[in-house]
Amino acid sequence: MSNQDITQRYIEVTADDLPLTCPMPGMSLWNQHPKVSISFKNGNETRCPYCGELYRFKGEHKGHH
Repeated sequence: MSNQDITQRYIEVTADDLPLTCPMPGMSLWNQHPKVSISFKNGNETRCPYCGELYRFKGEHKGHH
């Protein structure tokens, strides 16, 4: 299997989801860790520093035109 065959899992986030923290409500208990704030200051993708969950921002950030 090549790397291209692997589908990368991510959570899509919109401006309505902000401010965002990880873990999010509804995540499995086995995946719990201290709550951390997730920001998109460096683009439209970011990862949780604890669990590595990938978040992708879709749309416009509030307050930006």
